[in-house]
Amino acid sequence: MKKLLVVVDYQNDFVEGSLGFPEAKTLEDKICEKIKEYYDQQQDVVFTLDTHDDSYLTTEEGLNLPIKHAIKGTFGWQLYGKVKNMMKSPDQGIEKDTFGSRKLASYLQAKKHDEIELVGIITNMCVIANAIIAKTYNPNAKIIVDAECTASNDYQLHNKALDVMESLQIKIKNRN
Repeated sequence: MKKLLVVVDYQNDFVEGSLGFPEAKTLEDKICEKIKEYYDQQQDVVFTLDTHDDSYLTTEEGLNLPIKHAIKGTFGWQLYGKVKNMMKSPDQGIEKDTFGSRKLASYLQAKKHDEIELVGIITNMCVIANAIIAKTYNPNAKIIVDAECTASNDYQLHNKALDVMESLQIKIKNRN
């Protein structure tokens, strides 16, 4: 069985930086354990990187979320903590300039996986957007989101996003 783990936007700015929130930090060890598990099974792992430039505040997203974050090359753009050291190759990084990743879609289309699991942040924005992309580009794959390895700065939206994903036949595991 060919499996893929997608670590969504676990970057400094989303954990302790301009868009950081306390729950994000608590995911670090669980995400690292999951990455190690995939590596031990010789399965694929990719990391999405929210990536903006200095013109971010003039974009549609920037007009609606006017907080500079994930500016390419800055500390805030880099993967957070121990997760940063778990990327074995720059080829595993998938930069994206909005919630969902067109590059991830191309990757998924080229590398058919039987199972795709997503972890990371923010559940109701980038995780849900990329889970839907995974479901769209690999409709016969089992798509999984591990609720213990995702978080949002808004607990209600986190749960609503999990509900919506579940309604789209995305398996939600470890949900409390």
